[in-house]
Amino acid sequence: MSSRVDSVETSGGSFDLTVWLPEAGTGPGLLLIQEIFGVGDYIKAVADDLAGLGYVVAAPDLFWRVKPGHQAGHDQDGMAESFNVASSFDTEKGVDDAIAALRHLSELPEVEDGIGIIGFCLGGSIAYLVAARAELDAAAAELAAVVSFYGSMVPDNLDVIGQIRSPLQFHFGGSDPYIPREQVTKVEEAAAGRPNVEVHVEEDAGHAFHNRMAPMFHAAEPAARAWRRTEEFLQHHLPARKKTSSSS
Repeated sequence: MSSRVDSVETSGGSFDLTVWLPEAGTGPGLLLIQEIFGVGDYIKAVADDLAGLGYVVAAPDLFWRVKPGHQAGHDQDGMAESFNVASSFDTEKGVDDAIAALRHLSELPEVEDGIGIIGFCLGGSIAYLVAARAELDAAAAELAAVVSFYGSMVPDNLDVIGQIRSPLQFHFGGSDPYIPREQVTKVEEAAAGRPNVEVHVEEDAGHAFHNRMAPMFHAAEPAARAWRRTEEFLQHHLPARKKTSSSS
């Protein structure tokens, strides 16, 4: 898939937004929000998967205010480095930056037939918090689909779930040491009775189970199940013209 790097301007400066185009050249837009490891090999692989399904994908460098271009290995050293960077990350500004990236994505000439957002780990939290801005921001209100993978900030911010108008799909690991099962249960309880929200828990998986670049986290079968549900969810709420099978 072809890609390029756009620049997004904010009141505090500018940051990189990597954009991947599908084979058709146009399609629905998906904002892809990074893990703490940065916009590295895993996020790029996910972007390729999504572009292969027919989406215009854009991944903002959310750590630009702390360490522009941060990319870390998916190992203990990379985790330590990334936790250090993340400790200086301002969540509110990160949400603002993600919304600025969403607006940029929505205005691209290649984007047609709607926009959505998907995030992993830190990105799963940011995607959720962006969607909760629907009453305040037009770009957030226009989201046709929101997918949040194991966002650790979600359980402590369930007071805003009612502000999300978009179809919302959560993925969690049932054996996640960073998001205890009782916290996931709170999400399930908050989602109960909300027709726009679905929660999927892979009981046999831990944190970051979809990250196939991280042997310490990856769980192949739960990842495949979750990705299949993600594809189906996106195709239902934000259909792309081309749909192909992708790896997990």
